[in-house]
Amino acid sequence: MKIVGITACPTGIAHTYITREKLMEAARGRGHECKVETQGSIGTENELTAKDIREADVVILAVDVKISGEERFKGKPLVKVPTETVMQNASGLVEVVERKLKSAGKI
Repeated sequence: MKIVGITACPTGIAHTYITREKLMEAARGRGHECKVETQGSIGTENELTAKDIREADVVILAVDVKISGEERFKGKPLVKVPTETVMQNASGLVEVVERKLKSAGKI
């Protein structure tokens, strides 16, 4: 499964980057590809390309604030959770997403 996502927190510092790492680590740990964009205090980093999004099976938005560019994901399965959800149990989140996509015949 190919996962893309965005992480963003109110200050755009710690939780944004910790959440990115936890999500990527959990996805890789379950055998999935994952690319995560951050929208933080220093702007957008690791920006997702149109190709990244087109090839993705699912989009995970771990955000606590309004993000820019959400319209890029129109038509893609999208999961939106607070950063805290990923920080507490990223692997569990990826597992739930995986199960739901499998049962829907999306992967």
